[in-house]
Amino acid sequence: MLKKISKDAMYIANHGWLESRFHFSFAQYYNPQNMNFGVLRVLNDDILHPQSGFDMHPHQDMEIITYIVEGELTHKDSMANERTLRRGEVQYMSAGSGVYHSEYNHHKEKDLRLLQIWIVPPKKGLKPLYGEELYLLNQRQNKLLPIISSQSGDAKVKVHQDITIYVSELDSDIHKEFVMGKNRQIYFVQIEGETDINGIQLTPSDALQIVDEETLYIHSLKKSHFLFIEMPRCD
Repeated sequence: MLKKISKDAMYIANHGWLESRFHFSFAQYYNPQNMNFGVLRVLNDDILHPQSGFDMHPHQDMEIITYIVEGELTHKDSMANERTLRRGEVQYMSAGSGVYHSEYNHHKEKDLRLLQIWIVPPKKGLKPLYGEELYLLNQRQNKLLPIISSQSGDAKVKVHQDITIYVSELDSDIHKEFVMGKNRQIYFVQIEGETDINGIQLTPSDALQIVDEETLYIHSLKKSHFLFIEMPRCD
C-alpha cells in the first residue's frame, strides 16, 4: 500500500521569522486523524529566516533528529553541547528524562531549512543522549545512506528506537531498489527534485506512506534529494 501525501494537503504555519510545513498534527495544528505514522510522531519541514530561532526550551521522552537541508543551524543544550551544523549534517538528541536546547540561524542573509523529526522512544525516562555526524555529499550521492539507526544498526548516529533513516541525492535518471523487511513500514519525504516510487511521482515536499510492499523501485526523474524512515509496522 502506497499513500501519497501532497505538499498542498499539509498544514503551513508562517510566523514571519519561521515557516513550517507540518506532516502531522503539531503545535497550533490539531488533527486527531493525523497524529503519527507508527513511531514517527512529528516531521516538520522548517525554514528559519536570518538571525532568528528557538530560545532555550524543554523536551522530555522524545527522540529528536534534525537533518540540515540548507544554511547553518547553531545548537546549544543543557548537556553542554554547542555546534553549528550545515547541509547534509544530522543531529540527534534523546530528550529522555529531560533536556533543554535552543536552535538558531545566526546567518545575516541566508535562510536555514531543516527537517525536524520526532520519534517516540521504546520507553520513558531514558538517559538523555546527544549525537551528530557530518555526512559528505559523496557518501549519499547515488547511494542510499543510513544516517540514523537503532543501537544494533549500521549508522554512525544511533537512537534507542528500532528505526533506520536513509538519505540520498540521486543524479537524474538513476534507479535504486530497497527491499523492505517483514512487518516494516516506511515514511518517504521528497526534499528536492522529483522521484518515481513504484509508479507514484513525488515532487518537492511531497511524502509517501509505504506499507505491505516488498521492494521499493526508486527512479529519479530529475536530480533528486530525499529521506525515508524505515520502522516497525503499526496496524
